[in-house]
Amino acid sequence: MQTRLRAALLETPAGREADRILRTCVHCGFCTAGCPTYQLLGDELDGPRGRIYLIKEMLEGGRTARATQLHLDRCLTCRACETACPSGVRYGRLLEIGRRHLERVVPRTLRERLLRRALLATLPRRERFAALLALARSLRALLPASLRRAIPAPGRAGAWPAPRHGRRMLVLTGCVQPAVAPDINAAAARVLDGFGISLIGVDDGCCGALAHHLSREHAARGQMRRNIDVWWPEIERGAEALVVTASGCGAMIRDYGELLADEPAYARKAARISELFRDLGQVVAAELARPGVTLDVGSARNGAPRVAFHAPCTLQHGLQIRGVIEPLLERAGCRLTPVAGGSLCCGSAGSYSLLQPAIARQLRANKLAALEAGAPDVIVTANIGCLMHLAAGTDRPVRHWIELLAEAIAPSP
Repeated sequence: MQTRLRAALLETPAGREADRILRTCVHCGFCTAGCPTYQLLGDELDGPRGRIYLIKEMLEGGRTARATQLHLDRCLTCRACETACPSGVRYGRLLEIGRRHLERVVPRTLRERLLRRALLATLPRRERFAALLALARSLRALLPASLRRAIPAPGRAGAWPAPRHGRRMLVLTGCVQPAVAPDINAAAARVLDGFGISLIGVDDGCCGALAHHLSREHAARGQMRRNIDVWWPEIERGAEALVVTASGCGAMIRDYGELLADEPAYARKAARISELFRDLGQVVAAELARPGVTLDVGSARNGAPRVAFHAPCTLQHGLQIRGVIEPLLERAGCRLTPVAGGSLCCGSAGSYSLLQPAIARQLRANKLAALEAGAPDVIVTANIGCLMHLAAGTDRPVRHWIELLAEAIAPSP
């Protein structure tokens, strides 16, 4: 693609990066076939190729309009287009640059500004979110049915083994997950304990993804720096990996090294964090691949449940991790049901389900139809955002896959 970006923009790192990305696009259109919003809305401007043209026109000095912001806002950032692209266009990164530019030049409505501020003031703050969730649960009976479904039932964390092994790994504690599903990280700790690994949780916080995707870079960088400061002592003590149980957070942490590369005080540490990052599925699969390591499963005890696995976009498109978790579930005695359109987004996409609720609900309905077609006993996923979004639209239980694995290998009572 030929570009003529404004000279002033080409003097900035973001401008030069956008120019490089735009020039890799060859207009082929393969990306549109896998785009959930294009499939749903049928508008070229609500597909990757159309959005690329909008960003190009804007960065070349063309008219920057509210309509451009609308079409970029509708993007889920699922990055299915990157998986489909034969030219390796870094669409997700280009979208971030375009959105940040728009935030500076196109005013948002008061409602939009207030909603974004509310999200940033609550979701990334663990204690504040937990308090608001507790209040919502106490008032649940008074709320309309549509709102009641969106409030997750209280969960209970199982035992977290005390550190006792020579091998130690860090785990991201996070912000929303401890209040919504506290047993996910505890289940991961129990499974890894069986492999001779102690999982260590520290007082970290939001990975920075929410602020980053809302173009609040100052806030995102602050959250990243704080996490690095909290994790670093454990890394210096020999933690061999930073395990993340939510793929959405994992996709963000994997990029810490790139996102903080221009900060002298943090560039080296951020790069090390990216090197140490491991998705939980990768860790479990690697341990089971070691000679002599087995998974002690009581299949009769667990009754071979029928399981539909939803692969989050951040896992399969962002992290490019595919076909890793499904075999683990099968080894745990689960019977996987077929799921059509597995590459398509469920509509959660971080804060997307709150900012674009109508589209998110349509995508969730489509995804649940595919997941429930095989009559599963339970739906499992690898990301807390997807878990919450899907659970609000179905009566079937929706869980994290590691919880099933932990239950399958637990000793008989």
